[in-house]
Amino acid sequence: MATTEVERRRGQLAALAIAAVVIIVGVPLWWRTTETYRAWLPVSQINELAKLQLQLSADVEVVFARGTLTPEQQKKVPLTQTQDEEHRVDEDTALRYRYETRYRTATIMEEDALNQPTAAEADLSLHTLSESPCGSLVVYVIPESSSLLRQDVDVYIGQRRTALLRIGSPMRVGRTLEQLLAHMEPRMKQVLQVMSFSNTDITAALSDRVRVSPGNKGSIADSMRAFKSSPGYEITFSLLNPDPKSHRLHWDIEGAVQTYIQPLLTKLAPVANFSIDSQTLYYAVLGVNPRFDSSRSAYTLNADSLAHVINPVEARLGSNAASSNPVLNFLLYVPDAHHSPLYINDRKKQEVPSNAFHSPRWGGIMVYNVNAFYGLDAVFPVDININMAKVMGVFLAQLRLLLGVQSSTPPPGFQVAACGSAGLADWELDRLMWSRSVENVATATTTITSLAQLLDQIGNIVINDNIAQQVSSAVTSLQLAVAELEAGNLGFALQYSKEAILASERAFFDPSLLHLLYFPDDQKFAIYIPLFLPMCVPILLSLLKIVSEARQKRREKQAKKD
Repeated sequence: MATTEVERRRGQLAALAIAAVVIIVGVPLWWRTTETYRAWLPVSQINELAKLQLQLSADVEVVFARGTLTPEQQKKVPLTQTQDEEHRVDEDTALRYRYETRYRTATIMEEDALNQPTAAEADLSLHTLSESPCGSLVVYVIPESSSLLRQDVDVYIGQRRTALLRIGSPMRVGRTLEQLLAHMEPRMKQVLQVMSFSNTDITAALSDRVRVSPGNKGSIADSMRAFKSSPGYEITFSLLNPDPKSHRLHWDIEGAVQTYIQPLLTKLAPVANFSIDSQTLYYAVLGVNPRFDSSRSAYTLNADSLAHVINPVEARLGSNAASSNPVLNFLLYVPDAHHSPLYINDRKKQEVPSNAFHSPRWGGIMVYNVNAFYGLDAVFPVDININMAKVMGVFLAQLRLLLGVQSSTPPPGFQVAACGSAGLADWELDRLMWSRSVENVATATTTITSLAQLLDQIGNIVINDNIAQQVSSAVTSLQLAVAELEAGNLGFALQYSKEAILASERAFFDPSLLHLLYFPDDQKFAIYIPLFLPMCVPILLSLLKIVSEARQKRREKQAKKD
């Protein structure tokens, strides 16, 4: 009996020891080694950014020239005013526009610059005196007697960040400075709408985040034409020669790019990086057969058939697999001798002057007719030198549209100077940078918010330290971009917004976030039960037997006491 009791006691102690080891050591070790690693994320800051509250601030300087202010009015300048406009886009998005306007009188050197013969020369002279910072404006108020502007022009917008505004005589406009400023206010608002950010453009930049209102459909259509904001773009120029037997084409694409395209891309360097390549495709034909118009003795392409032109040609263009940047395609098509001349008609059956068309977020195609080279004594193939100035003029206009440089019709009484050799005015660059900054902030915010919601809903996804670092970097860059927009530092705001969108996309598209790489809970049970069940059943039975025997002994002791 004693030996049996000792053996039974030893078995109980062994079962308790094994159970203790399993519970104290085995279960925590298994839990620790099989848990999903999830690094810390700034969830509270992400939730704050989900409710996008943007403030855009612009510095405006109004300079009064001699003859625009009375002596009494001059005593009240310099003067600074602040104007705020608030727009609620939706329940999670609000926009606030702040204009810091400073009024002063012109200096002696500015007066000399305003005495130039033409407005363009005055604009250049004023630019040489002082260059306005990015995102700011300077409006020079000139008297009615000034000869800088034509009689039918009240406002001249130059190539830089300056404008000329003509007003009537001080006695006729208003005796006090407040009356004068109230008289100027409608024109000043129009100048700001043209040269700086407008609510229509900023709302269009948020089109991926908010629903489109009926009043903004025109601006939304313009934003849908342009490519989405990207850190870089690939530009490809292609020469399509469908019949090398008819003509041998020569185009100086390298020189044309340096002359016409590179100045624009250099000015757009703060917005994105650009790379350019070119190619010549032989026996590349259009996807549709042009119709012959006997009244003009020419072939025509109608607007309805233009959509079918791109797909067959696009298959021949190839793609740059080494880059994920969007590609802007510009195609120069030279029709063969049997289908020349070839003209493009609009929806009103009228000939398109440029003989070209563009496809939103894809590129443009121009038809270049060379039928004048086919004389009676022509020897095929005919050597043809392409007029690159004509071609690049069309491609440059299409490039501006595809990159989001809007060319809106100015209000009555406005004269807008040509953009010059750079292909882009300074204030046009500022408008694009405002829109791109807001678009980048909205896109990065949406990406980070979506990622946080995804990770919160699916607990099995591993969050590596690298992903957490990218998310934190995106949140920090977003906060800095919003702060710089509020401070009016447009250049820094755009830079931080680009860093935010890059970091957010790297985190969102990280390969380690694939949920299929990790087992769901039901699969975990299916794997672990065959391993743990054979070991746990004997331990559980032993523990139950020990408990049962302990209860039996307690009853026996109680019975003896009774």
